[in-house]
Amino acid sequence: MQRELITFQVSGQVFALDIMQIREIRAWSPVTPMPRVPSYVAGVVNLRGTVLPVVDLAARLGWPATEATPRHAIIVCQVNGQAQGLIVESVSDIVTFDSETLQAPPSTGNDSVVPFLEGLAAIDDNMVMVLDLQALSSAEDGLMAA
Repeated sequence: MQRELITFQVSGQVFALDIMQIREIRAWSPVTPMPRVPSYVAGVVNLRGTVLPVVDLAARLGWPATEATPRHAIIVCQVNGQAQGLIVESVSDIVTFDSETLQAPPSTGNDSVVPFLEGLAAIDDNMVMVLDLQALSSAEDGLMAA
């Protein structure tokens, strides 16, 4: 079965999300920080009258926090009927690949990224990490907008 993914970069690494989980891609706009939220929640933005929580994807994956600039983007995703934004360095391309070629991520022992991966895909000589939004946006974190 063929799948379409949108590829993007976070901390210099190539990631992807299923195109059906993405509502829109927004140009960077400053976020309003919120008190008492996890360290990887950058804050909130106004999305056409709706408060949208924005996650610093690099920080969520256990890497240093993003120093956002106007070159960054916010990918607005839909998970369990709720919207959230993900800060990424840049959005690259829409790619199609055969879902049977998706490989399970290797166990590396102390890797903070692996639990958030659906798998790895070899696309155009690149190893692309396909994110699992369900794992990334677990309900116990309370990140979702109402």
